[in-house]
Amino acid sequence: MNTIRLTTSQALVQFLNAQYVEFDGKQQRFIKGIFTIFGHGNVLGLGQALEENPGELEVYQGRNEQGMANAAIAFAKQKHRKQIMACTASVGPGSANMITSAATATANNIPVLFLPGDVFATRQPDPVLQQIEQTHDLSISTNDAFRAVSKYWDRINRPEQLMSALLNAMRVLTNPADTGAVTVALPQDVQGEAWDFPESFFVKRVHRIERQQPSMESVRDAVNLIQSKKKPLLILGGGVRYSEAAETFLQFAKKFHIPFGETQAGKSGVESFHPLNLGGLGVTGNAAANTIAKDADLIIAVGTRFTDFTTASKQLFADAEVLTINISDFHAAKLDAVKVVADAKAGLEAIALGLGEYRASYGNEIVEAKKEWEEELTRLTRVTYREGSIPEIAGQLDDRLPEYKEAFGSELTQTSVIGKVNELIDDNAVIVGAAGSLPGDLQRMWISKARNTYHMEYGYSCMGYEVAGAFGAKLAEPDKEVYAMAGDGSYLMLHSELITSIQEGKKINVLLFDNSGFGCINNLQMENGMDSFATEFRKRNPETGKLDGQIMTIDYAKIGEGYGLKTYSVRTMEELEAAIIDAKKQAVSTLMDIKVLPKTMTHGYGSWWHVGVAEIAAKESIQSAFHNKESYLVKARSY
Repeated sequence: MNTIRLTTSQALVQFLNAQYVEFDGKQQRFIKGIFTIFGHGNVLGLGQALEENPGELEVYQGRNEQGMANAAIAFAKQKHRKQIMACTASVGPGSANMITSAATATANNIPVLFLPGDVFATRQPDPVLQQIEQTHDLSISTNDAFRAVSKYWDRINRPEQLMSALLNAMRVLTNPADTGAVTVALPQDVQGEAWDFPESFFVKRVHRIERQQPSMESVRDAVNLIQSKKKPLLILGGGVRYSEAAETFLQFAKKFHIPFGETQAGKSGVESFHPLNLGGLGVTGNAAANTIAKDADLIIAVGTRFTDFTTASKQLFADAEVLTINISDFHAAKLDAVKVVADAKAGLEAIALGLGEYRASYGNEIVEAKKEWEEELTRLTRVTYREGSIPEIAGQLDDRLPEYKEAFGSELTQTSVIGKVNELIDDNAVIVGAAGSLPGDLQRMWISKARNTYHMEYGYSCMGYEVAGAFGAKLAEPDKEVYAMAGDGSYLMLHSELITSIQEGKKINVLLFDNSGFGCINNLQMENGMDSFATEFRKRNPETGKLDGQIMTIDYAKIGEGYGLKTYSVRTMEELEAAIIDAKKQAVSTLMDIKVLPKTMTHGYGSWWHVGVAEIAAKESIQSAFHNKESYLVKARSY
């Protein structure tokens, strides 16, 4: 057996360069590059290997470990999981910063390879800088926290362990049914240790992502179930996009005249204007999709994991039977469904063959539901604030609006801003979002004019994903304009990869919706009987001792200008339009500081979200909210 003597890190880099995937007969390199923030736990091991011979791996310098890992998630998501990034950080807080991102990747079933530095395997210098010592177990380090959020976890305590660990890592990363974060912890001493690795370990490996075919029995069950129903509803989930099965899904819907709603991950799999596309479904869904869903006698869910937002906490279509097409047996079995465990494209094609001349029995319901929603959408995009008149959008009257208008010098509403942005940006531009009220407004309101242009991280709703996610999406789609849609609360949590976008010359556009607070959660507490409490950004009031003083106003445009961004201060619709048009001409990343009034986002449109309301409270409004929650709960599925 021929061998080559390499350090563990050098062997790791050489192996990663030799990994390819094949899908539908097309091959490409699997690992595009590696995000790094070097520290003492990885710079002299993995860092040395990357400096000496990175191969074709592109090395990106992150600014925050969570930020760079979020960018890696977005890259893989935009690439439909067919190409990924790796991320390395130093021992201790550097590695711990990536845990949130690992959870985000796993929650969304997005493949990312995490390579955190670790404490010494020999334990000779213990406790090394940044080491946590557990008196009951000296084998535990910070990296053990990755176990709970990884689909595969390993630690390399000897160089030769690298081989089995990496082969297993590739198995999980390329498995569409069970992919997510893969963590291979690298003790810093082992990173530099040498071993005689077999040359065969470094040959080109092609990981074939195959379209899993459904069983004949499951297809027969699916066909029989559909043929027994009159008004089925399809759900377009993220699995349709990752399977690259959008056209198959659309042809299935058209052939059998079945309308469909979209999940956050599935949205823009098919263009919004298609007559059968009802738009967003569930808690953040619109009136058209939710109305049809409530009357459906069968839900055909393709590539979705049925989060509570899709099912409206299992209440939206509680009386309908459920059929699932999912490559994951775990997700396919949810809601006690009749399940077809298969690739989305393969499953739809097989069922279509068996359905023959079946056609759903819809009359004018689809057209009428879409027409009513289009009228509401037009209203939302034109809502304006007028002195003495509260915009009827979020369903809550808010007497604080005049105060915000004066503080911001703005009368912009969130829904009207979204409408104008949707109108003005390029049809093929990619929008990226994650948390707060914007995902709800966008799933309801955004008209996707081209496929795969709506990029929402809502499986984990990770605040701070937006800017880094936009950078990752730009790396995946360098020829398209990419827009991060972020609230000020999320932006303040994490926007450090703006600097990386400037460093790399990868232009992104940040649309910062500033309502001076955590507006989404402010809505939630007030809708459930509470007062506004620690969710607005206000100074502490010396008279009351509470956070109910003056509204905080921050000039984000000025801060962004210091970073080297092209920035815009937006307080009127005319300024917004001018900013969007001018931003298209820029070569550098841009930031639009848009001051929007609170409580000017959309409401629930017949959906319900199960949240924990206090059973005992002094306020009658909270007692009422609890009883309201209980009344919905009895209508929901219990499993």
